[in-house]
Formats: sequence, structure tokens, C-alpha cells
Amino acid sequence: MPQRKDHAMRYVASLSVLLLTFWLLLSGHYTFLLNSLGVLSVVLVVWLARRMSVTDDEMAPLHLTPRLPAYWLWLALEVIRSSIRVSLQIIAGRASINPAIGSIAHQQTSGMGETLLANSITLTPGTLAVRVHEDRVDIHALNARSLDSLGNGRFAARIRKLETGQ
Repeated sequence: MPQRKDHAMRYVASLSVLLLTFWLLLSGHYTFLLNSLGVLSVVLVVWLARRMSVTDDEMAPLHLTPRLPAYWLWLALEVIRSSIRVSLQIIAGRASINPAIGSIAHQQTSGMGETLLANSITLTPGTLAVRVHEDRVDIHALNARSLDSLGNGRFAARIRKLETGQ
């Protein structure tokens, strides 16, 4: 049992550091009052998370930390590529816009993987994850070609690679 408690405390500590760092980066002001309010906010959020029993590996995915920068870079490039495609479609006019709704299989093994996939699709301009099912994601796309390119499994494979490291 002590090992499990140490494991939980590791997630609590990492959540605290993450939230405090996020607070400091976003605030930009480092006065005693604001820093005190930030620390109090972090303590309150961590206390609530502990009371709700949600401090686990999905809430604070420490195992993803080494692979996150590569994933963020890949996602940023996808967002840029998609932004260019959507911009060109807008310039081309209504004839180039052909909205479509469809489903793609996601093959994710965890709730976190499903969430990352749906959020990554939604962050990419021209696509929106509408609903996540047990084995697929419903997507609205600005153009049927965008839906086809998601259907090839690139995003789902990248999320699995992020989670498993393979």
C-alpha cells in the first residue's frame, strides 16, 4: 500500500508543479499578491482533484512527457498545412467548399488517446470532431478530401505512437 500512496503523491506533485508553472507563465506579473493567489488556486485545484480521486496517470500523464515536444511539433505542422489548405479554399470561393460528415476508426486503447485524437482533429482547421464512439470518431470537415485524409489513420497512428512510444 505505501507504494501506491507514493505513486499517487507523484501525480499530485507533478500536477502542482504543472499548474503553478502554467499560472506563472500566463500571469506575467510576479508580485507577492498575485503569486500568493496563484499558489492558493493551485492548492485548491489539487485538493479538489484529490477529493474527486482523479489524480492518476490519465490526469497527469507523466509517461508522455519525453514524447510531447515531437507530437506538438507534428501537430503544429499539421495545423499550418491545414490552415494553408483552408485559406486556399476560401480564396477559391464557394465551389471549392464541399462540407462532409463521416466517421473514422480510431483504434485508441484509452480514454486519453480518444480525447487527444478528437482534440487534435478539432484543432486542425477545416475539421471538427463531433462525437467520439467506442471504436470511431464522427467528424465534420469543410471538404470531403479533408475527411478522406483523416480516414487514412495518420492522426490515430500518431496518438498511439505518443501513448506507447513505438
